[in-house]
Amino acid sequence: MSAAPNPEAGGWIAPDIDSCEAVNRLIAAPLLDRQGWGRQQWRGWWMLMGIAIPLTGVFFLGVYMILTKGIGLLGNNTTIVWGFPIANYVWWIGIGNAGTLISALLLLTRQTWRAAINSFAEAMTLFSVAIAGIFPIIHLGRPMFFYWLAPYPNPMTLWPQWRSALVWDFWAIASYLIFSIVFWYTGLIPDLATLRDRATKPFTRKLYGVFALGFRNSARQWAIHQSFYKTMACLAVPLVCSVHSIVGMDFAASVMPGWQESIFPPYFVVGAMFSGFAMVVILAALIRKALHFQSLITDRHFDVIGKIIVASACIMGVSYATEWFTAWYSGERAQHTYLAYVFTGTYAPFYAIMLFGNVIAPQVLWFKRARASLPTMVMVAVLVLIGMWFERILIIWNTLGHDYLPALWRAFWPTIWDYLVLVGSLGVFLLAFLLFVRLLPSVSMFEMRELALRERRP
Repeated sequence: MSAAPNPEAGGWIAPDIDSCEAVNRLIAAPLLDRQGWGRQQWRGWWMLMGIAIPLTGVFFLGVYMILTKGIGLLGNNTTIVWGFPIANYVWWIGIGNAGTLISALLLLTRQTWRAAINSFAEAMTLFSVAIAGIFPIIHLGRPMFFYWLAPYPNPMTLWPQWRSALVWDFWAIASYLIFSIVFWYTGLIPDLATLRDRATKPFTRKLYGVFALGFRNSARQWAIHQSFYKTMACLAVPLVCSVHSIVGMDFAASVMPGWQESIFPPYFVVGAMFSGFAMVVILAALIRKALHFQSLITDRHFDVIGKIIVASACIMGVSYATEWFTAWYSGERAQHTYLAYVFTGTYAPFYAIMLFGNVIAPQVLWFKRARASLPTMVMVAVLVLIGMWFERILIIWNTLGHDYLPALWRAFWPTIWDYLVLVGSLGVFLLAFLLFVRLLPSVSMFEMRELALRERRP
């Protein structure tokens, strides 16, 4: 007999999930129950694979052509030397930073609703940061020498230029990717042990058993696991903030008009969380629909994420207004010219799209009816991602294309290869995520079991 939900716990699980076994069965079914999840249920998965695989091929074709023919294939010119590659890098690493930040911050603040989203949010981090790391290498011009960014022992006494933003980016990506892998894998170990114990085929059981690292659910193992997991979460929050602050300092450390803003580091961190939660909404909607996880990813999850998105949109609006005020108050002619160019120049329509996606569109989420509508939430999330991409690209185009010397003012016009690599990177992300949901639990089993026990009274 199902127990009533505990009102003090918030009711983050639907009433039909009344036991730990129900949680295990529901989450493990897409991975282990081939008969229960036949061709009809996975038709959407195969359709998405049919989109992801060609786009992935397009991405690697574009990268191959750029690496072999040179960055002259891109729209970069002598004035706007940063184009799509760096903008795409900042956009992807922003999405990636949010995954671990969401999981770690919600864990430390004891937000139990994180149990439904932390696993795939952390996986989102891995895929996004891995994709982001490719773009600076594309931009180098001589990608075969990318290892010069690392301080490796060498007889030529060649060491990195520590004042270069590329070196900052290299260490930001490397340290964050390694940490994210360890943090994600640590949270996955108990679930791998559960899949090992539930698997019926010997090969599947051995495979999950190897990656479960001998986890046997003993009290001592759980104590060590939880202690280490929370310690990693404590390290994750300052690491994520510092990593995306470094990305913001790529711009703020310069003297270019529009870039010399002390607000950039915290503004970039909020922007990362903003775009990350938008991506979480899209992924959560797909997982909920495709895997029938309506009992685990409930309407209440989208409601609370909607509140975070609208709060972030307000902070983004204040950040934009601060940029405008600082440029005006500075009294510098270059700053005034830059500010006028932002609103009336070549890219003014794109700037309007950015403001609409990042500030205006999310305001609809003030209304509970909008947050309760999944199509509305997904549409707002898509607009946020589009707006955040335009923000990243316009930071580069507007400033580099309209700096102090009028003789160097130029516009940037993308080539077909710019678009192919951008769209192809979305295919790589989609392919990686589809493989993830097919091979590993997309929702944390052990945390959902704990939540189910907490919300159900005997």
